[in-house]
Amino acid sequence: MSTRSAGLDEAVASLSMGTRHWIARHAGYLDSPAGHAELPVTPRVKALLQLALLCRYWGESAPVETALHGARSIVEQAWQRPEFPRLLTLDGRYARQFELMYSALAPSGSVTDAPRAVLARLKDAGYLAPGRKAPYLHLEARFYADLAGAEHEFASYDELYAASLPARAATLPVADLDACVVTHTVFYLSDFGLRDPGLTDEAREQALQVVERLTHHCLGLGEWDLVGKLLLAQYCLGADPLGTPSGAAGIRMLAEVQAPDGAIPGKSVVRRAPADATPVQYFRKSYQATLVTALTTLIVGSGRPVAPDTPAGRSTSATGATSAAEATRATAVQEATR
Repeated sequence: MSTRSAGLDEAVASLSMGTRHWIARHAGYLDSPAGHAELPVTPRVKALLQLALLCRYWGESAPVETALHGARSIVEQAWQRPEFPRLLTLDGRYARQFELMYSALAPSGSVTDAPRAVLARLKDAGYLAPGRKAPYLHLEARFYADLAGAEHEFASYDELYAASLPARAATLPVADLDACVVTHTVFYLSDFGLRDPGLTDEAREQALQVVERLTHHCLGLGEWDLVGKLLLAQYCLGADPLGTPSGAAGIRMLAEVQAPDGAIPGKSVVRRAPADATPVQYFRKSYQATLVTALTTLIVGSGRPVAPDTPAGRSTSATGATSAAEATRATAVQEATR
């Protein structure tokens, strides 16, 4: 049953505009002299990779927006720095993952050959083969390898999903589930909502039930960052987050905590930026949750294009159905968020 109430479309539009404009105004700090001096290297590099990911889907949802061009220029500047590939490897725990993301998310028309050189090294090192990767890391590597156009030896998405946490989470206590692993599994299967995840109706419904249980759980904990991810996962699984009880509650919660400057001021209620936070502290506390909310509201707010002859296109629901009213709503929200 749909629980959508008046004002949710407007809340999505306001969240989207505020968060993405905050990102566009402040993300330049990541690759500025001050950012280089004041931010730890590995979190700064990760934040730039996340910005590149946002720009990819921002370009799909609002390609002519001026703020997008500013964000893209920050990514292009970082990717052109000769020292950037070396920074990806400073923390061995994340080096291979970061290198593959860097290669996959290279700006179009990049003038450097570094991403291709990094891919070649990853292939020579065996990272583009299954090896001993856990199922989630195997799926993540397949997604970014495909995005980079790299040859690899990874299993099919069907096989990778069968071994994933969401596929076996139906009987597990919700408190034992890793919300990031669940949501990112769905993101990689569906290219963040750009394609159908390829699940059977039964598997899709089971995964959606897991995601909705997690959404309710994270709402209760005030986990703003995770709720944003879970709303997007609902969308990627064919649901309308504005019409599910947990999705509607999640939108309202994020709208209530959004700061006047557009930021989501922390990952959660207990990790909120304090009132006396310095500008650097406020940026570090707010950046990820604000970026996640921007990504979610851009994709959810843009609606689902009808592509009946294109299986890889966004489906409009678990059954692929849509309506004139839904199409009108999607268009209105997309225009409002540009």
